[in-house]
Amino acid sequence: MTGKLDIDHLRQWIGRSEEATDIVTAQLVKGLRATLFQEVGTPRAGDAAPFTVHWCLAQPVFSMSMLGPDGHPTRGGFLPPVPLPRRMWAGGEIEFLQPLRVGDESTRTSRIADVQVKTGSTGTLCFVSVEHSISSPRGVAVRERQDIVYREMTSSAPAGGKAPPPPPKAQHRETHVSDSVLLFRYSALTFNGHRIHYDRDYVTKVEGYPGLIFHGPLQAALIIEMAAKLRDGKAPKKFIYRGVQPLFEGSEFSINANETADGIELWTANAEGQPTMKGTAVW
Repeated sequence: MTGKLDIDHLRQWIGRSEEATDIVTAQLVKGLRATLFQEVGTPRAGDAAPFTVHWCLAQPVFSMSMLGPDGHPTRGGFLPPVPLPRRMWAGGEIEFLQPLRVGDESTRTSRIADVQVKTGSTGTLCFVSVEHSISSPRGVAVRERQDIVYREMTSSAPAGGKAPPPPPKAQHRETHVSDSVLLFRYSALTFNGHRIHYDRDYVTKVEGYPGLIFHGPLQAALIIEMAAKLRDGKAPKKFIYRGVQPLFEGSEFSINANETADGIELWTANAEGQPTMKGTAVW
């Protein structure tokens, strides 16, 4: 997609809202547990779902004719029509108020909170912030802000950059392999058609990346679950996170944590130990 970026036009989307409902099913919980490297078990009505199950619920559904070349819906509608070709989940903030449970009917109310244009090392960046409130029959379960970034197309990373700093040391660490099956499963659970996660020809030849890209929310989900594991299964009251650099499939990655006086600092890292997403959890 090309075209002039008219920030005044895009900011007219601020305040737009939409609502969607869905059911937390046992099958969904089983699939998400498996994808998050948890024991699958036999979820029953009333059992708590993984903390980020709301990212799998009531996802927008569009006909094939309404999809753009990247697999996302064509621009416009609820989200503003940002005329920049690359779209990524940049980060956000989540408040966990109570768990969603198997059998719950959940309702997500979403609102465009802000649209900003910035300039970075890769050129023009447009950030769209979306606020969500997810409710169950017992009341509000999750509040969050998602930051989506749109940016220009670049063929490759700049050459001759500075050497990365030494990898941070972690008090707690888990390692897994980022393979294409893992990425496919999460795309399926979230009904995410973005081709950067499953179409190797597209992501390498069109967007210029070296391989399939690990989902930002999947990284966030894994570090949230680690944070809860370190607090006897209790979700943090607040979790703030941001993407640092892409994580690619085909190699080992790690989920890391360091406890601090105020909470837990967490991050995912690539095979070289360099952080790809950072988060802070507080209780």
